[in-house]
Amino acid sequence: MSRVGKKPLAVPAGVEVTINGRTVAVKGAKGQLTEQLPQDIAASLAPAEGGGQEVNFVPTGNPKQLSAAWGTARAIVRNMLEGVTVGYSIPMKLIGVGYRANLQGKRLNMTLGYSHPIDLEIPNGINVEIKDQTELTVSGTDKQAVGQFAAIVRGKRAPEPFKGKGVRYVGEYISMKEGKKK
Repeated sequence: MSRVGKKPLAVPAGVEVTINGRTVAVKGAKGQLTEQLPQDIAASLAPAEGGGQEVNFVPTGNPKQLSAAWGTARAIVRNMLEGVTVGYSIPMKLIGVGYRANLQGKRLNMTLGYSHPIDLEIPNGINVEIKDQTELTVSGTDKQAVGQFAAIVRGKRAPEPFKGKGVRYVGEYISMKEGKKK
């Protein structure tokens, strides 16, 4: 039995959830998301005790074998509900002499110490805000897409352990190494 999967999810006010077979669609103030549930996991809408609605998840096969998929399905729908109500954002910082970023339409243009500029196409559903030339925020409704794009940006120049130069998440700890000794 999955301890996470058997807990019902409360649907926040102003959010519309539609379940059609294995497809779950969530529509809220920030946007709309659709996801396929894993096979042998069924979702259903039910009225909640305090009013409103809640989403319940039930394995249709052997619950012992489906325990991981059961909890994963609930976590995916919970992330969808949070994404359409609050949204997700990942603040990032460029650290290094001459490192900077700017937006050119739907492209993120970065100078990261290479001999060439780095241009990244911003996917649909993802917003990039540049506060300063060295501070940017990746935001959107889909948690997986926001995290994936932030990881792609970070991967263009990951922080190095000697001087700490590179693209890093705000609040990320980089274990610094000592340089060469004479």
